[in-house]
Order: sequence, then structure tokens, then C-alpha cells
Amino acid sequence: MDTPDNHSDSDAGPGQSQAPQRMVFRGRGAVARPDGRFESLQRDAHDDGWGSLDERADTPPPKTELLIDHARKIISTNDSPDISFEYSVNPYKGCEHGCSYCFARPTHSYLGLSAGLDFETKISYKPEAATLLRKELANPRYVCKPIALGINTDAWQPIERKLGITRALLEVMVETRHPISVVTKGALIERDIDLLADLARDDLVHVYFSVTTLDRELARRLEPRAAAPQRRLELMAALHAAGVPTGVLFAPLIPALNDHEMEAVLEAAAAAGAEAAGYVLLRLPHEVAPLFEAWLEEHYPGRAAHVMSLVHQLRGGKAYDSSFGKRMRGEGQFAELYSQRMRLACARLKLNKRGRVLNTAAFVPPRPARTASPQGELF
Repeated sequence: MDTPDNHSDSDAGPGQSQAPQRMVFRGRGAVARPDGRFESLQRDAHDDGWGSLDERADTPPPKTELLIDHARKIISTNDSPDISFEYSVNPYKGCEHGCSYCFARPTHSYLGLSAGLDFETKISYKPEAATLLRKELANPRYVCKPIALGINTDAWQPIERKLGITRALLEVMVETRHPISVVTKGALIERDIDLLADLARDDLVHVYFSVTTLDRELARRLEPRAAAPQRRLELMAALHAAGVPTGVLFAPLIPALNDHEMEAVLEAAAAAGAEAAGYVLLRLPHEVAPLFEAWLEEHYPGRAAHVMSLVHQLRGGKAYDSSFGKRMRGEGQFAELYSQRMRLACARLKLNKRGRVLNTAAFVPPRPARTASPQGELF
């Protein structure tokens, strides 16, 4: 699959530990554009005494650029033991939401691009996604299992409003009665409530909203182009009212930054109709570690050292540990405390009481695109 979840997320090497050149733009999360780790040349910025390292004053904000991904397959497979899905479909690479902490940022290095600003300004999209999905679902050897939609980068990020690729994928899911799971923080999912409600009638969908904080100022800095936290809760309530099962992910949990909000986020989500909840500890694979540290120094310099100290305590003394079973939760006393808090809050709010199993029995392979009607298949 094209996420960092199916390979080793080793810690950044010595050459990646340097603080990247800082660039702060309104509406963008990353504060740097470091070279990709697979590039043959690595640039090392030096100040010439004229403030040449500070690009904030005279550099225009970067605009979003679209790149076509001529994918040959759309369903990715995953066998990681600490991930609950085997199949995933990602219509986009890169994400305009610009979340400073995004674990998927390193995937842009495989494209020869930066995990920093390039990840949120150079968006790769798959125009043939729906066609590819139909082809793969029609394969006689295909075995129906729930598909995680947009699990690497958000399937309802802003550019989806123009391209409509996720909507086209949902239409194929509805036609074939294929089960899906969703995690999003995009307001555009409201557009597709009709399709999601259709799937929900046959137990074919579960939608999780990622809610990192209820603090609008923190959210604006952490996730500059994602929907506001209160808007996500409104959408959760709207989906619940339409009969779509919803849940909340308190993700990522960032020590000394948002960890105190766990119970408040779960309470707000339960009030909005969520029936399930979970959390994921901050993950800083590869380039994400120096990028997030630079973001902390820019926005929260007074607590940056404290945040990273706790991260290291949770990660065995490192910025990140990619070991299965540890990368999502961490280890040690703080990790156990977070786990207990989540368990107690869920019990009090009656979350995770129902273990939903998505329905795979309703699946019907798609008809070939050239067939105008079922009658034509008789000849």
C-alpha cells in the first residue's frame, strides 16, 4: 500500500536531525520545505547576515499545484498486525489540510518532493480511480473485505470539491454494495451523506471523525485547512441523524499540547452521536520529526522542549519507534495512563459498546462498463 504503515519507519538519520529552514505562510501547516531523504543532494541553508533565511517577508504564499497520478491499481493491501484493515483506497497523495503532524508526509519523498510544504501544496490525484476500482472489484478472484477509504491522506480534502474523485468511488461502492470505513476531518463529506446513508442501510459503512482538539486557535495552527473542530462535530451529528454509524478518533494525542482534552473531545463526540472512540499517539517517522519540532518552535516555543521530552519518554528515548504494537500507543507509564483514561472515559460515555462488523455478504461485482443493461449479459 502507499502509506508508511507497511514498511519500517526507522528514526531520522543524523542528516535529518537538523532544524530545517523556516518558512511560515498563512493557511499552511509545515514551516519548512526540506529536501526529500532519497534525493542525491541535500541543501544546507546558511544566513549571509541579510536575513536570507527568513522567507516570510517577501515570499508569496505557495499555491496548490495538481499532479496527475497515472496509477495502474487503486486497491492497496496491508498486513500490519496493528492496523484493523487489509484493503485501502487513496484517491490523493499529499493533503491540503496541512496538518503539521501528519504521519503520511514522508510518502512525498518517494515522488522526489519535500515532506514539508510540497506535501500540502503539490497534490497528486488519480483521475481513473473509479474506473480502476470497478475493474479490480470485477476480478473473479476478488474477495470482498472492508476498504478503508482515504486512510493515508484525507479523501475529502479541499481539492475534492473540484475533482469529485471520492464521490465517484462512493458511487461504485453503492452500486456494488461494498463495505467501507472512513476517517476524515473534511467538511466536504456533508456533500456525500446521501451515498453514505444508502450504504448504512446495509451495514456497509462506518465513519470516524478525527478530532484533535476543541481549541479553535490550536486547531488553526495544527490543521490550518481542515474543518474547524466544532464543524466536525456538527457533521458527526448530521451523519448520525441520517443513520450513518459514526465514531471519533482523538488523533494524534500530543503530550503537553492536547492530551488534557481527551475526555472533553470524547464527551463532545458522544453528544453528537458517536458510538465508538479511539486514539493514536503522535507519530513522527522520518522527516516528520524535524518538521514537527520546527512547528513547535515557531508556534509554541515555551513548551517545545517539554513536548519533545515527553515524546521521547513515550518512545523509548527516541523521537519515534516504529515497532508494531508500540507506534500507535507508545510505552511506559505515560502510555499506560493515556490508555486507562481512554478506557474509563469510553465506559462512562458508553462508547465502544457495540462492536460493528461491516457486512460483506451484500457485495455484487460490478457489471462491465460496456454493458448497457443486465439483459445484455445474457447473450
